[in-house]
Amino acid sequence: MLNKSHRRLLAAALLALAPVAAWSADAATQLRQFVAKVSSASGEFTQQTRARDGQSKPPQSGRFSFQRPGHFRWQVEKPYAQLIVSDGSTVYQYDPDLSQVTERSVGKAVGASPAAILFGSGSLDQAFEVSALPDKDGLQWMHAKPRQADAGFAYVDIGFKNDLPARLELVDSFGQTTRIDLSHIVSNPKLPADAFKFVPPKGADVVKM
Repeated sequence: MLNKSHRRLLAAALLALAPVAAWSADAATQLRQFVAKVSSASGEFTQQTRARDGQSKPPQSGRFSFQRPGHFRWQVEKPYAQLIVSDGSTVYQYDPDLSQVTERSVGKAVGASPAAILFGSGSLDQAFEVSALPDKDGLQWMHAKPRQADAGFAYVDIGFKNDLPARLELVDSFGQTTRIDLSHIVSNPKLPADAFKFVPPKGADVVKM
């Protein structure tokens, strides 16, 4: 049986632990805080895509950076090089193996996409129907379904940890699932002035969409 001293120690320990649960914001709140407080970031990613029939594509890995509003750099390094850069008005997708650059306006390429959720600065609720999901894998989750029928994907689930996005699980209109894990995120770094500048390499085939 606990004596008075032990009971006081136990009560103090419970009070110390209680705020952890009370202050733990849900994933949607963490996302809104991330958008409001983190104007730029850099980090690393791994990406795995699985088709509806269970077949998986080779995993990709690389680095990313962004600066609001609408500037981002998504650089695949393995197993092959690929680069996606947005300068705020145009999104460039460069495939070195094909020596091809595809250009799209930010509105067409980003719009109501996962990139808009993480890298944009617009209203989350205007573009997406947002709902909470149960915690799993040590992350707090939210579900975002685009309000536009032509968004190109059915929904994306986003897992947060310590107020930073840690994982995205996106399901496209073909039932294909893409999992993206983000790591080593640095919030509000000083990025180079030309971080989001892209000039098509000489001789590359440029396709404007």
